[in-house]
This record gives sequence, C-alpha cells and structure tokens, in this order.
Amino acid sequence: MTATHTAQRSTAKQAWASGTMVFAAVMLMLAGVLDIFRGIMAIAKDDVFLTTRNYVFQFNLTSWGWIHLALGVIAVLVSLGLFRAATWARVTGVAIAGLVILENFLDLPYYPVWSVVMIAFSGFVIWALCVVRRDDSFAPF
Repeated sequence: MTATHTAQRSTAKQAWASGTMVFAAVMLMLAGVLDIFRGIMAIAKDDVFLTTRNYVFQFNLTSWGWIHLALGVIAVLVSLGLFRAATWARVTGVAIAGLVILENFLDLPYYPVWSVVMIAFSGFVIWALCVVRRDDSFAPF
C-alpha cells in the first residue's frame, strides 16, 4: 500500500466522519426546533391536539408542552456542539435523541403522525452519532 493510497483512505474516513456529524447536527437541530414549536403549541392552545380516551399514559398537555419546549431547547444547544464535533455533544446528543423518542412515544395519541416523524428523526440522529468512531471524527467547521 502506498503512502498516497493511505492518505486518500484517511481523507475519505475524515469526510465520512464529517458528513455523519453534520447530518446528526442538522437533524438534531431540526428535531429540536420542531419540538420547540410543538411545545409552544401545547402551552398556548391545548385544543390543537387530539385527545384519546382510555390511553394508558395520560398527561396534562400544558405541562407536556413545557417538556417538549425544554427538550427542544436542549437539543438545539447540543446540535451547536455537534457542529464542533465535541465528544460531550455526541454523548449528550444520543441521550437527548433517546429522550425525544421516549417523549414522542408517550405523546402518540395526541399527535400520532408527527410523533412517528419525530421518532424517525431521532433514530437517524442516534445512528449518525454512533456510527462514527472517536478517532475518525474531526471538526467540520
């Protein structure tokens, strides 16, 4: 194997790491912003959401809106750290995306289609943050 081939391989790995990190940062920021809007909707006007009777997990929608708002703000802040490829942001991003999945699962009867979309977004974030090895990552910006 030549030095040129090794350098090209290293550059390709760095490009892959950069691409998945940026993907995760953008997806987490998008999920966070959408969660902020959803939280504001729930706080401002509860009757926007569908309510299902006899659902095992029942919550006050106003307090649930504050939970969405808080997780959305944290997700946006963590996504800013992901643009710098910070290790703390990767770990926190996986945790926040997991919490967003959990909150949207519990929120399924109130806004079912949107909850599934947010679960998918968060699943992609977790995948993108877990697929890059620590030694392959570098700051894209």
